[in-house]
Amino acid sequence: MGGLPFTRLHTRTLLGAGTGWALDAMDVGLISFVGLAIATSWGLSPTEQSWLLSIGFVGMAIGATFGGLLADRYGRRTVFAVTLLVYGLATGASALATGLAALLVLRFLVGIGLGAELPVASTLVSELSPTRIRGRMVVALESFWAVGWVLAALIGFFVVPRFEEGWRWAFAIGLVPALWAVVIRWGLPESPLFLERRGRVEEAEAVVRRFEASAGVEPQPSRPVAAAAPRTPGQLWSPAYRRRTAGIWLVWFCVNFSYYGAFIWLPSLLYAQGYDLVRSFGYTLVITLAQLPGYAVAAFLVEVWGRRVTLATFLLGSAASAGLFGLADGTGQVLAAGMALSFFNLGAWGALYAVTPEIYPTTIRGAGAGAAAGFGRIASVVAPLSVPVVLGWWGDAGLFAIFGATFALGALAAYLLLPEQAGDALDVS
Repeated sequence: MGGLPFTRLHTRTLLGAGTGWALDAMDVGLISFVGLAIATSWGLSPTEQSWLLSIGFVGMAIGATFGGLLADRYGRRTVFAVTLLVYGLATGASALATGLAALLVLRFLVGIGLGAELPVASTLVSELSPTRIRGRMVVALESFWAVGWVLAALIGFFVVPRFEEGWRWAFAIGLVPALWAVVIRWGLPESPLFLERRGRVEEAEAVVRRFEASAGVEPQPSRPVAAAAPRTPGQLWSPAYRRRTAGIWLVWFCVNFSYYGAFIWLPSLLYAQGYDLVRSFGYTLVITLAQLPGYAVAAFLVEVWGRRVTLATFLLGSAASAGLFGLADGTGQVLAAGMALSFFNLGAWGALYAVTPEIYPTTIRGAGAGAAAGFGRIASVVAPLSVPVVLGWWGDAGLFAIFGATFALGALAAYLLLPEQAGDALDVS
């Protein structure tokens, strides 16, 4: 199937999964805007605000780890749809929260759904993509994150500060993923690689025939593939995979730490620098728009330079941009450095999602991607909690110097991800 050309069915698959991805990003982005509004409305302390911003990532760490395992057992499409439903309902319920404790519980549940969805969606798209543009399709999927974050910024700019308790309306909009879950469950194909390895050969052949018909080619005779039970997660650390597992876990940790430490707190950091609520949200929206060209460039380079070089290059660009942002003085410098950080950081995310599913065989692909994402989510919990502490010690310059050094460490770790998979068929063992 990897030898087929790109077809309209691939487009439908990408749009279906990408819409779910954008809704995911919208929810993550919303908390950076509503967190400031809730903190102002409820009089939260910096520590309480930190927990509000971080508790979802605790759920994401758990969701990512177990979501990948469930996807290897029950299917990519099914788990993807269920996770959309879970976090959509929990986000909608957050609009009714009357106290911090209840909101923290709901945000934790949201995180479980969000964390499970992302590695599962990237695995599904990777396994359904033509080999020659597989990396580009996964980066295109990741680019929907920018769309979702822009939606969150628009909601933050037009809804949150302009209505009394506007954050409740923002959360209510988060019900949309629950509705989209129905479309995902019945509209997207399941991965034929997963179906074959679970012994569901006829279903796998039916999926392949749909793509062949979409490409206008004659059905090709299928090759027999032995059914295989999912391998244990412990095999991620077997001699064959331990180097790439160590590398991918470290990259995920570094990228999560710096990205969520910077961007979840960005509206609050701008507010603390003297910009009012509306302007801080507006500047965040401008900075967020730079994510889109970052993804576009990464989508091109992952097939030209390869996954590892593209990932390392964008991480080094992120490191330099973080240092400049910490030293920025004045609106123009803040916007320029912020846009550069947004461009390079989200390009790095695209390359990271492209390489992660490729380094493992089909039977542990979901578990491998989920475990890497789950480990990375530990950093996404630690980073927002550490921001107020580091700011108190060393200020903006010190905080973003730490983020820059972490990006640079991730760039070094990218070179552990051998062999390069650009242009090669996925390992179906």
